Amino acid sequence: MKLTTEAKQAIFEKNSLQKVSTDTGSAEAQIALFTHRITHLTEHLKVNKKDFSTRLGLLKLVGKRRRMLDYLQHREINRYRAIIKELGIRK
Repeated sequence: MKLTTEAKQAIFEKNSLQKVSTDTGSAEAQIALFTHRITHLTEHLKVNKKDFSTRLGLLKLVGKRRRMLDYLQHREINRYRAIIKELGIRK
């Protein structure tokens, strides 16, 4: 599932705080990247139900994204609400 550089830059440009492809460290950009990887792994696990190592990786990614969202919720609630709405993540 290797993401190409162009695909990552498109994700960062679309969802980052400053709306540039070089803003890779903002919470929004990281959450968007985690969400993309989570959806890909979820589709993989629908086909390969017994792939437990991928399941563990998926659960770790979901936890990372949850912690990042909690951080954003406590720091700036407006940015949190915007990224939740934009990515369609439910709490």
